[in-house]
Amino acid sequence: MTTHLQSQPDAQASAPVHALEVRGLVKHYPGVKALDGVDLVVHQNEVLGLAGENGAGKSTLLKALVGLVRPDAGEIWVRGEKVRLRSVVEAADHGIGMVFQEQSLVPNLTAAENIVLGSEGAGVRRGLYRWDTMRKLAQEQLDKIGSQIDPLARTDTLTFAERQMVEIAKVLRIEERTSHPPVIILDEPTSVLESAEIETLFTQVRRLREFASVIFVSHRLDEVLDVCDRVLVLRGGQSVGEVSTASAAPAELHRMMIGSTGSEDHYHDTAAERSDQPLQPRLVVKGLSGATFRDVDLDVHAGEIVGIVGVHGSGREDVCRALFGAEPIEAGEVTLDGDKLDLSGTRAACAAGVGYVPAERKIEGMVGPMSVADNMTLTKQKSRCSGPLVMPQKQATLVDKWIERLSIRTPHRGTAIQRLSGGNQQKVVLARWLVAGDIRLLLLDHPTRGLDIGARSEVYRLMRELANSGVATVLLADSLEEAIGMSDRIIVMSDGRATAEVGCPSGAKPTPLDLVKEMV
Repeated sequence: MTTHLQSQPDAQASAPVHALEVRGLVKHYPGVKALDGVDLVVHQNEVLGLAGENGAGKSTLLKALVGLVRPDAGEIWVRGEKVRLRSVVEAADHGIGMVFQEQSLVPNLTAAENIVLGSEGAGVRRGLYRWDTMRKLAQEQLDKIGSQIDPLARTDTLTFAERQMVEIAKVLRIEERTSHPPVIILDEPTSVLESAEIETLFTQVRRLREFASVIFVSHRLDEVLDVCDRVLVLRGGQSVGEVSTASAAPAELHRMMIGSTGSEDHYHDTAAERSDQPLQPRLVVKGLSGATFRDVDLDVHAGEIVGIVGVHGSGREDVCRALFGAEPIEAGEVTLDGDKLDLSGTRAACAAGVGYVPAERKIEGMVGPMSVADNMTLTKQKSRCSGPLVMPQKQATLVDKWIERLSIRTPHRGTAIQRLSGGNQQKVVLARWLVAGDIRLLLLDHPTRGLDIGARSEVYRLMRELANSGVATVLLADSLEEAIGMSDRIIVMSDGRATAEVGCPSGAKPTPLDLVKEMV
């Protein structure tokens, strides 16, 4: 139950008309009660923050508000009118639009086509695109957020951050689509944006407040407090309380989310734990070159976590992919425990004991309709086989062991992974590299992207356990603070080259500003 939810709706004529109200929303999935009587009120011209752990019900609630999920019980009211939202189109007709965390763009269309998709208006005549008009309509939205993206660029040629900006521009088209004051939902819009882009987004959110209402979702609690007027906290599918951001702190929100006070203790001091490193590094990279990086040198010892930081376009993501055989290389040599590493493809990398957790989990890291068990054993088929035959009981025993050990919240090993929260999906992806027990090098590309504090702490714990067991780890962190907190050393990349190395000794760690100076 909500502890002090404001403006409880009733049928009295004197009740204020809010931009959006949710009354007692309930949604069941097999074995899971995703929403358990959620209440929510969004006032006119305010930014409401929505906070909660992965699995708290945030995603289900947001999908119900844009017509992607039909609740089993409860009511949704928009500007004093009870509505049934059965599709995204119906939600848009009522002035509700959403920027999705996992992105909803069509990759083989241009940015302009994606931005005006479904509301082309003057951009189409007699069934044909009027490209000049399409470009102009899209440019109007991109200008609102200060983006330099070419409206006619194919979406699949853009970076993740650029696609996120297209998503935001797309949802802003709702201003032209409806005469109603819009309700804009932003689900983790800053997850891959740089600080300058985040500030641009926050400027846009503040502009939206002047004529619209905004629901802002982020696991970065400092962002929630910075840009929102109020914050509603969900836990276990229920609304458990709300606070005014004028008087709240991240620790208070964290306590409401999971019942304990947040701190930086989820980072760790690696130097004290693993000071006796072997003289010979496990991974040695010399002169590695590819399409976006040149002459990269890198070494990682067994049991060491080495972070790589850099701005978008620095080449660090492609270096990580190249070390997994997923990106072609033009020159250079890579050895693992003294043996040349075959980078001809991902199959060869897996066979050599290299694991990779990609940044875009739902696109490259998992197969949504497949079960938790099948995803967990996807790259190590021998772990569930006896000779040429798949042994279901062998797989079940192994998977259940890791579900229990990693505290993966799933109704059953046979549950489709797409039904799990983001944090539990990430645990399954990480477990994939643990089931066979032969991992030597682990490449982590933004492993905590989109995860709440509790889920991030679990991922950090797994990283510590793997490092302490001797696994060499390359980390592309979600933030500079994470890179500093989790790494033994940090490599700085700029314009495709490794330009500096920064140590992270116990008690004398660098600051984010120190890294920024090296990055620029």
